[in-house]
Amino acid sequence: MKAEKPAAWKRTIYCGELSLAHVGQGVILKGWVHRQRDLGNLVFIDLRDREGLVQVVVPSDKEELLDRAKKIRMEDVLTVKGIVKERDPRSRNPDMPTGEVEVVVEDLQVLSTAKVPPFVIADPPKASEELRFKYRYLDMRRPSLQRNIRLRHRAALRVRNYMSENGFLEIETPFLTKSTPEGARDYLVPSRIYRGRFYALPQSPQIFKQILMISGFDRYFQIVRCFRDEDLRADRQPEFTQIDIEMSFAGEEDVFDVNEGLMAAVFEIIGVKVERPFPRLTYQESMDKYGTDKPDLRFGMEIQDLTEIGAGLDSELVRKALSAGGVLKGLVLEGGGEYSRSQLDNFNKKAQELGGRGIIWIKKLEGFKSSLKIEERDLGKIWIKLQAKDDDLTLLVADESETAVKVLGELRKDFYLKQGENENLYKFAWVTDFPLLEWSKEEGRLVSMHHPFTSPQPEDLDLLEKEPQKVRARAYDLVLNGVEIGGGSIRIHDLDIQKRVFKILGLSEEEVKAKFGFFLEALEYGVPPHGGIALGFDRIVMILAGEESIREVIPFPKTTSALCLLTGSPAAVDDKQLGELGLKKTKG
Repeated sequence: MKAEKPAAWKRTIYCGELSLAHVGQGVILKGWVHRQRDLGNLVFIDLRDREGLVQVVVPSDKEELLDRAKKIRMEDVLTVKGIVKERDPRSRNPDMPTGEVEVVVEDLQVLSTAKVPPFVIADPPKASEELRFKYRYLDMRRPSLQRNIRLRHRAALRVRNYMSENGFLEIETPFLTKSTPEGARDYLVPSRIYRGRFYALPQSPQIFKQILMISGFDRYFQIVRCFRDEDLRADRQPEFTQIDIEMSFAGEEDVFDVNEGLMAAVFEIIGVKVERPFPRLTYQESMDKYGTDKPDLRFGMEIQDLTEIGAGLDSELVRKALSAGGVLKGLVLEGGGEYSRSQLDNFNKKAQELGGRGIIWIKKLEGFKSSLKIEERDLGKIWIKLQAKDDDLTLLVADESETAVKVLGELRKDFYLKQGENENLYKFAWVTDFPLLEWSKEEGRLVSMHHPFTSPQPEDLDLLEKEPQKVRARAYDLVLNGVEIGGGSIRIHDLDIQKRVFKILGLSEEEVKAKFGFFLEALEYGVPPHGGIALGFDRIVMILAGEESIREVIPFPKTTSALCLLTGSPAAVDDKQLGELGLKKTKG
């Protein structure tokens, strides 16, 4: 009987799974050479696979094997047969999960050799993002990315199991659909068969999931790819993944309950117990207290209104802002009293970059010091009102209300993030009662703050035509540690209200019929009240993994300029392909 060839050996265990429990066992490993150390009479190899690293040792008594091992290079692919041995206490590696054991090689074979890689495969990465993205297949060999992609799989599996257990059906919706541009730009796909006509890649399955509710599938979900041709942003991708959820016969509380349970289930993966119920703030409360509709609740430091005190201050700067209809807002930076003048100048510069006039600061380490030249008793009134402590720093902004809270909200966030505290805290919040509409300077008209299928609050319906910007929506965002991870709403299920909203948005009857006629017709056939949410799966996994960019949890991300450096896309196509689509290139 012929001996089995090494290439045919069947793996018995992953490298990263070995432990003291396997000592004395024979194992077969397969993986990549992470590092090779030639000590002359011994060769040590760190072998890596998707589960981690383990040290394998080629002993001196196997001369032929030792000669082969000396020729092995980084990133060669090996199959190894050996015996698991406990490492000497003096040579154990506490930084490696498998650091208490090693594998003494009985035989090995190089299955594939590798060129010298363009960068060292290690954590943290030793190359620029551009180079790593060009060779993404090498970049993804890094242990951290292997861990992140496995975590992504586990999160998706947890989502599917939880949703199924709660009566939701996973239903696929089309990728080739109709362009209904009421948000970001669509990616358009020309039709070869129907020249001059186009499909669009979906920004969201919004209309289809509402049609599923009309169809009687009263609990739907999908982990779905979506596409938005947006202007470039640092942490956005032209294609992304969301957890799409829709429920019939549901109000806000039903949506909140399901999603809080889902977050609790997903965060169990990393051993985090999620506190429920999540805090709730209205949009206006969130803006007033934190200067943002994405509040980070891991720390306090709420913005406070000092307008009443400001009215009595002998300060031309404050008086001028208030007489123009502005406000005086204040913020306490806890423990910030030792900030230097240059640091305070940086605060002022940041405030101006955000569109404000600047900031006013007050300290009290050795008596009051302030950039605002007013009586000490007035500084004391502000200090008491803000409930500041002696080692704190207070920042004030006298400006338009929207600008004042925006500036202080950004400074609050920047100050907290620089402290680097509470990194392992996870604080969720629901932000509710968003404005239904907002004015777009770019388009010169009212646009939906979320989307045009969002239901107005019933008590605000009378304002729809009279004062549309005062109408509140039955919309809600889910925020985690200052990051919006989901947004949704209770939908319009009444045809008349839907038509009224379209009219307020400035859409003519012809436009509505052309873009949404099929959907409006569906609303005539008995529609249950329904609502839902779309959760940013990439962002959730980013937070689970402790990363700062979604690009670190996406297998094949685009750059911030929407390029795929691995494949070189987007790329030109030849004239023949364009001709088949009835298209031709234009100059410019």
